[in-house]
Amino acid sequence: MEAQLDHSDRSGGLALGGPVPHLVPVDQLQPADSPRLAGEDEQHARRLAESETEWPPILVHRATMHVIDGMHRLRAAKEKGWHSIKAEFFDGTAEAAFVEAVRANIRHGLPLSLDDRRSAAERIVTTRQDMSDRAIAECTGLSTKTVGGIRRRLTGGSSRQEVRLGRDGRRRPLSAAEGRRRAAEALTARPHAPLRQIAKAAGVSVGTAHDVRERLRRGEDPVAPRDRGKARQPGGPQEPQAPAGEPALTAGEQERKSRNMRARLQSLRRDPSLRFSESGRELLRWLFLHHQAKAKYPHVVENIPPHLAATVAELAIQCAEMWRSLARELEDRAGRAD
Repeated sequence: MEAQLDHSDRSGGLALGGPVPHLVPVDQLQPADSPRLAGEDEQHARRLAESETEWPPILVHRATMHVIDGMHRLRAAKEKGWHSIKAEFFDGTAEAAFVEAVRANIRHGLPLSLDDRRSAAERIVTTRQDMSDRAIAECTGLSTKTVGGIRRRLTGGSSRQEVRLGRDGRRRPLSAAEGRRRAAEALTARPHAPLRQIAKAAGVSVGTAHDVRERLRRGEDPVAPRDRGKARQPGGPQEPQAPAGEPALTAGEQERKSRNMRARLQSLRRDPSLRFSESGRELLRWLFLHHQAKAKYPHVVENIPPHLAATVAELAIQCAEMWRSLARELEDRAGRAD
């Protein structure tokens, strides 16, 4: 990450639960590069000065000593006649500091107006083109659709960036094809490297790295047909992709496939050879759970915490390999029976 909070404790104590604030002279602090178009609210600063509640530390850009978050608290401190104020330090670029200022003002304090948030989104889209629409939306409190509209208006629908920075701080290629090609190059150079390392080097998911490896083993093009000449859309949840080597299905085809699967499952459920054996009932439970999981796939994937994504991806690959192994055994058995 290009920016971080200072977690050091210059007094020699232990930092428990987060950054340790420092007492900073108020005359050393510079005005904020604020996302508030109208500037600070004097009445809000006055109410803070009259309050007996302890304020949280302000946030300061260490390189410039500009206040990132806490101008109202700083004004209140000056009104009280204080010579210093508690502050935490932020290390990063000026652009990253502005993003943090917007994020902080969305989380607490005097709310930003809709115009403030739109203006902030415009500036971030212009200065941080690597940030995804979803990451900017989360930062500014706008919808992903609104941020996408702002980006299209400002850039004319074009983007010079090949990667975008997501909410989890990871960079991902806009072009799925380019990411797959990089994964293929990494696998060719390091065929025995763990998939997680390959995925990180190529900027793709572990699942994509696994699919590329399987394609290379079969002597196929590492870029799936559905990804050739197609750029990944910034922002918005991704629809479940078709299995490797298969064309993407239309919405109508997906619905027909789902109805067909439900009908087959109901047929299996009525079969006595499965219903009246423990192993048969276990198989039915597996199949029905898989069908239910497929229907809830987009919502579940969207809400997996970023720090667990790689682990869940590896487990999903292992589950897929189990089902593939089961399918091969059953196909072999059916072939021997013919």
